[in-house]
Amino acid sequence: MWYIYALLSAFFAALTAIFAKLGVANINSNLATGIRTIVILLMIGIIVLARGEAKGLSTVSKHGVFFLAISGIATGLSWLFYFKALQLGDVSKVAPVDKLSVALVIILSAIFLKEALTTRTIIAAILIISGTIVLVTK
Repeated sequence: MWYIYALLSAFFAALTAIFAKLGVANINSNLATGIRTIVILLMIGIIVLARGEAKGLSTVSKHGVFFLAISGIATGLSWLFYFKALQLGDVSKVAPVDKLSVALVIILSAIFLKEALTTRTIIAAILIISGTIVLVTK
């Protein structure tokens, strides 16, 4: 079932790139990121409250809060740089470069999470990197 959610994530990420490029056209990229973040915060807040999931907050460990907080910082920085890149470049080039994160996740998950780095995952990372190079170079 995870792959259905992952495919939906990819689909909405693609829409995000298109809509963000249109939205950032005549606005400061940091302000655009702020507006987007407020919308996301409201949307997720409504979902968590409507599903009664806020009560789980008391069970989150300090360890979990710490890593979620630094994940949030990383996400915020990623969005700020992504919106600036969208403002300056073609979405058809910015988005693939942004997706180099997939290859980086493969490498970093092996280093920090001790996940298996198999021949298959190495080839996948090389193909992602190669495909990005093909897309962004002349």
